Amino acid sequence: MSPSSDNPSFVLQELNKVSFEDRPIPKIEDAHDVIVEVKFTGICGSDVHYWSHGRIGSFILKSPMVLGHESAGIIHSVGSAVKDLKEGDTVAMEPGIPCRHCTHCKSGRYNLCPEMAFAATPPFDGTLARYYRLPSDFCFKLPEGMSMEEGALVEPSAVAVHVSRQAGVSVGSSVIVFGAGPVGLLCCAVSKAFGATKIVSVDINEERLNFAHEYAATHIFRSKKESAEDSAKRLVEECGLGSGADVVIDATGAEICIQTGIWALRTGGTYCQAGMGVPDIQFPITAMCTKELNVKGSFRYGSGDYQLAVNLISNGKVKVKELISKKVAFEDAEEAFQDVKAGKGIKILIEGPAESM
Repeated sequence: MSPSSDNPSFVLQELNKVSFEDRPIPKIEDAHDVIVEVKFTGICGSDVHYWSHGRIGSFILKSPMVLGHESAGIIHSVGSAVKDLKEGDTVAMEPGIPCRHCTHCKSGRYNLCPEMAFAATPPFDGTLARYYRLPSDFCFKLPEGMSMEEGALVEPSAVAVHVSRQAGVSVGSSVIVFGAGPVGLLCCAVSKAFGATKIVSVDINEERLNFAHEYAATHIFRSKKESAEDSAKRLVEECGLGSGADVVIDATGAEICIQTGIWALRTGGTYCQAGMGVPDIQFPITAMCTKELNVKGSFRYGSGDYQLAVNLISNGKVKVKELISKKVAFEDAEEAFQDVKAGKGIKILIEGPAESM
């Protein structure tokens, strides 16, 4: 890439092949648009999945695509109708633009919009570039004292907010969270902020579990090779959950975790699926029915979730700086992706392109 590049971008060309390109600088197309100069972008598991597999479900990479969707930056320019943002404001960037007209959008569940244009989901380009265009109402001004590094972690925090809302976590809840990756850890933190009094983090990685215990979980539980029913019984007993947990959140997508979660719930409890795994699994449907469980899915984030995530981070109820394992320069983006794929660290941030690029 030449030093005169205007909009350096990190592009997934095809399966396992990335490159740096100079893409056209986006222009304001609507009076409510803003152009953001991207300063920090977190690497998400979905970005790595597209890089290493070329698809997630029905979303298939068919042409080159800019990666990245967990970003924060500085407002570079604004459309004529933008009133609440100005040049120089620092913002967290919500990376999905719905149609605003369908039934889901009008009911406030715009995350289910069938026409959603979501960053770094084929065929839409992501935010790992110098400049990115968004509608102004999908940019959330960062409160004074909140860094842009924290702003980049608003996106996964909003995922955790949505999951916790779907699961009905409230004051006094007992919650089990399967998976101590970024989303699982943030679900623990958000559950704590929502008033849960017992939060159990479940994983097979001892280091991650220890971090979870220091971070937000009141209890930790290490999975073993045993049946889901036996694991659930041991989990409930060891963590003092009585007749079972009020809420189970699975952030792994692993069949054994899903099964264990269903068995570990109390009668009338709520199960929420946050992680994606293989398309089909064996599911303990009899246990679900006889315990009359509430079973829900969770997809991205909806109305109010992003702003609540900003608020929780800015007031210190959800701490995200502890999740940042390291920050790397834009030109080292591929190495950072390799580290995430290898399971190194918790959250790696890529800095926006330097002015000299």
